[in-house]
Amino acid sequence: MTARIINGRAIADAMQEEMQEETHQLVDKKKFPPGLAVILVGENPASQVYVRMKRKACEKIGIYAKQILLSGAIKEEELKDVIRQLNNDNKIHAILVQLPLPEHINARSVIETIDVRKDVDGLHSVNLGNLLLGIPKFIPCTPLGIMELFKREKIELKGKRAVVVGRSNMVGKPMAILMMHNHATVTICHTRTVDLPSVTREADIIIAAAGKAYMITGDMIKDQAVVIDVGTNRLEGKLVGDVDFKAVSQKASFITPVPGGVGPMTVTMLLANTIKAYKEQVK
Repeated sequence: MTARIINGRAIADAMQEEMQEETHQLVDKKKFPPGLAVILVGENPASQVYVRMKRKACEKIGIYAKQILLSGAIKEEELKDVIRQLNNDNKIHAILVQLPLPEHINARSVIETIDVRKDVDGLHSVNLGNLLLGIPKFIPCTPLGIMELFKREKIELKGKRAVVVGRSNMVGKPMAILMMHNHATVTICHTRTVDLPSVTREADIIIAAAGKAYMITGDMIKDQAVVIDVGTNRLEGKLVGDVDFKAVSQKASFITPVPGGVGPMTVTMLLANTIKAYKEQVK
């Protein structure tokens, strides 16, 4: 049997069409668009690509996108001053600092500077805390996008055994919390996990978010598992995931490809969070 491929790009396109209509209605009513500021520090090639994708998506649905390019040598306090100015800018309803930041900058301290009402990445401690408590305001975009994939593909989480491979604040931890809130039994694995295959073989659902190419192989999953690949790795000039797609797709019931799976949903949920922030700030 071959797995059903979850077409994240098609789902994202459909959602963006819905958002475009909503944005036009909001602009007609309020007379100004939602505003998103994206801050890029340094010249990381991957980050530059992601920022261009976000700006293009904003333009498509009618969100005002302000791109701020800063030197990789900028001091941390100078970066925080830029954020404080945006916090006080009524045309900007959402702020995103593209990660990773240069090593001399404390990313956690920078994120805490963002007005929590404009933290559309959902990484401020207040937003992460609210997520943990089950009263989320802004949820990190990748986990939120994966939950939307589950919803649209009618993949049931209740009572399922789920394994999240990766424990980052951006994906792994919030993903695990969201799945627990939806009544899955969740195990988080990481680089210190002993005998990872023995854990993943027990999973009904696997979220691969470790950042290591092809680490989830066909012999690491059970038949009919749902496999969500969050990985984006460059290998021999190609973009590949954390999952050996060819082998795993022969056993899984559902699988996301790379590219074209989770990535488009991450951008789309950023747009959704931006519209949400706009509506709450100008209601």
